[in-house]
Amino acid sequence: MDTSDFDRIRKTLDATHDWPALFMFKFIVPSDNEKIAQVESLFNATTAEIRLRPSKNGNYTSITAKEIMLNAEAVLERYEQAGKIEGLLSL
Repeated sequence: MDTSDFDRIRKTLDATHDWPALFMFKFIVPSDNEKIAQVESLFNATTAEIRLRPSKNGNYTSITAKEIMLNAEAVLERYEQAGKIEGLLSL
């Protein structure tokens, strides 16, 4: 994504959320313990609610994480970190 995409998403997030706000992240990763652990490590283990759901065949795992985010920039930073995980799809 280029800077204009981030600016557009930041504006949309700011228009639709009153910060700080509970934000829900959704990802799909290959069902590999290391990949799942990498995603879980993006979030605060004591304050985030993280749910894992394996796919029907068990090849992929859906990860839903809810955490209080302070602003749109924090959300974008989290997605940027997640984007470095090989095989991850952000929803």
